[in-house]
Amino acid sequence: QVQLVESGGGLAQAGGSLRLSCSASARMFRMNVMGWYRQAPGKQRELVATITSGGSTNYADAVKGRFTISRDNAKNTVYLQMNSLKPEDTAVYYCNTDCTYWSGSSLRRGDYWGQGTQVTVSS
Repeated sequence: QVQLVESGGGLAQAGGSLRLSCSASARMFRMNVMGWYRQAPGKQRELVATITSGGSTNYADAVKGRFTISRDNAKNTVYLQMNSLKPEDTAVYYCNTDCTYWSGSSLRRGDYWGQGTQVTVSS
């Protein structure tokens, strides 16, 4: 099994910055795609950003130019640097990974979510 542990959420003022981290606890073979999603109250969960194992990134239009996703493969960790925060960025942020990992002597592949971390931006 794979567990994703997120950290770095909290309260920020509009225009401020926060950095989210998400680490995977498993014997990883490869984290194929890692990403961040968010869900605001009363809204559906939406994509924020993704990064492939090769480093290709994809961003939602609402965060382009303000957020940066990165990864440290040696640490099985993905980061989300959030700058120029806006009140509309307020949401629970979830880490996600499509990964291949060792289970005993076998390789398994799965899609996993973190528990979520709250980000609140005040105006």
